Amino acid sequence: MEKKRLNHFKEKLISEQLRVLNLIDQMKQNGVINSNSEMASELSFYDNHPSDLATELFDKEKGLALKGNEISILNKIGDSLKSIENGSYGKCASCGNDITLQRLEFIPYAENCLECQKSIANHKPAEQNNRCVEEDLLGSFFKYSNSGEVGVDAEDTYQAVEHFNDKLDEIVEDDDEDNYGYVDPIEKISNQQYKNQLPD
Repeated sequence: MEKKRLNHFKEKLISEQLRVLNLIDQMKQNGVINSNSEMASELSFYDNHPSDLATELFDKEKGLALKGNEISILNKIGDSLKSIENGSYGKCASCGNDITLQRLEFIPYAENCLECQKSIANHKPAEQNNRCVEEDLLGSFFKYSNSGEVGVDAEDTYQAVEHFNDKLDEIVEDDDEDNYGYVDPIEKISNQQYKNQLPD
């Protein structure tokens, strides 16, 4: 690549580096990343609702992911600036062919040519296929089956839940109206019964 074009990409990389550093600073100022102040400000989390804690944790993880992405871009920019110095800028890291100028204009820190990048992306599991292994096992139990196999399918599961609900309705109907809605027998104690148990 000629020197004039290399200087153009070097300036582009440096301006992109400054943009990313400014973005990281802005995220720090807005509390998007590196913010433990809200989570650590209370001595106890006892009175917090679990969903509040989950929201705080989600925001913290989102901030860490955003910061990680920007740091990854900074590292790629640094590698690209080094490759300009050693004369290997614009070469694909996978196949060694030239990366097109259009791709470098759009992503000046690109490490791979478009074909190699597509190949790398195709080897990563799609998010819908990147599931926990337990779902493979559970999936075999809960499914609709017309093959005549004997097993538990979605219809059997629904029938079991429906049967449980019917039994629960019978139990509730057998109870007195006064006791309806109580969870434990201890909750049936009245205030007067409690006062009678106290020593004089």
